[in-house]
Amino acid sequence: MSDISSHGGSGGGPSGRIGIGLDLDATHLKILEVLRENGRISVSSLAERVGISRANAYTRFEALRADGAIKRFTAEIDHVRTGLGITALIFVTVRQQMWRQFRAELARMPEVEYCAITTGQHDAMIQVRMADVAEVHTMVTDRLANIPAVKATETVFILDEVLRRPYVLPSDRDRERTRAPRRTVQEEQRGDVPLGKMRFVGAAEGRAALRKDD
Repeated sequence: MSDISSHGGSGGGPSGRIGIGLDLDATHLKILEVLRENGRISVSSLAERVGISRANAYTRFEALRADGAIKRFTAEIDHVRTGLGITALIFVTVRQQMWRQFRAELARMPEVEYCAITTGQHDAMIQVRMADVAEVHTMVTDRLANIPAVKATETVFILDEVLRRPYVLPSDRDRERTRAPRRTVQEEQRGDVPLGKMRFVGAAEGRAALRKDD
């Protein structure tokens, strides 16, 4: 999208103020939904998917970037293919008077993918990706444990990353609310099954119905 230029544009729908002055409306959210699927989509295709003109797509995209709603574009990689198949979460208890040292030491660890200050039993959570379990063990025992700011650690290995979204949007939640409610087990058992769908009957229930017919 490097060829996007600035044009005037407008849009309706509910809005919420973000960044330094952009009113984020339903069309902006739709643009972000499309970009979540393909960040390299052409402007023409983006406009078609969102249902707006190409000029409007240019304007809105540039506004999202200028306002900071879109911070950057990056690639999503397969960590196993790059040789970093082990992922671990390290929960750290930090000596409260030494937070500055902790942050500085952490910034010098290239294997750290993510760190957040948390509430609860621990003070911070670190996510690392490494080649094997031994590397994680070495990092925790030889490097983290030797930082004076670190009081204690607890390591949890991730067995399977079930779900990872690039980002979530308010429109995701709104769309889920408008979907038809799921049928409960009791509703399925009552037999009022919509046309074209099947209802599975348990063995005990089926035998009881046969005896009743006899």
